[in-house]
Amino acid sequence: MASGEDAMTTPVTRMIGLVRRGEARWLNYLFASGLALGSDAGLFLLLLDAGLRPMAASAIGYCAGILVHWLVSSRLVFADGTAARGTGERHRQKWLFVGSALVGLALTTAIVGAGTALGLDPRLAKLAAIVVSFQATYLLRRHIVFRAAVA
Repeated sequence: MASGEDAMTTPVTRMIGLVRRGEARWLNYLFASGLALGSDAGLFLLLLDAGLRPMAASAIGYCAGILVHWLVSSRLVFADGTAARGTGERHRQKWLFVGSALVGLALTTAIVGAGTALGLDPRLAKLAAIVVSFQATYLLRRHIVFRAAVA
């Protein structure tokens, strides 16, 4: 029984250690995401109130959030893994970042579109999209775009 408990404790202990070591990065990412989300959601609501269709408003808001997120992520969250300006590696990171954002955009617009097609309030559909998109883009950015920063 003790060996079974040790096997169960080891992954938990490792996870706790990872959280402790990555706490500042996680908080910074949360901050960057909050800023990007504020830009995204604020523009989404303004455009929705102006009469734009929910999917289009969602896409435009998300694109504004992409720009905000790159600026904060590359300068604060993953600064230690961001390549030097003017290099091919920096260019590659920007494209990977945009690629991860496009995955989030596709998820966001699909969820908002499906939600509104099912009769949900677009704001509730957007909330669901935020959760899914956040998780997907965080994992892509942590493990692919800025992998040197986390390694």
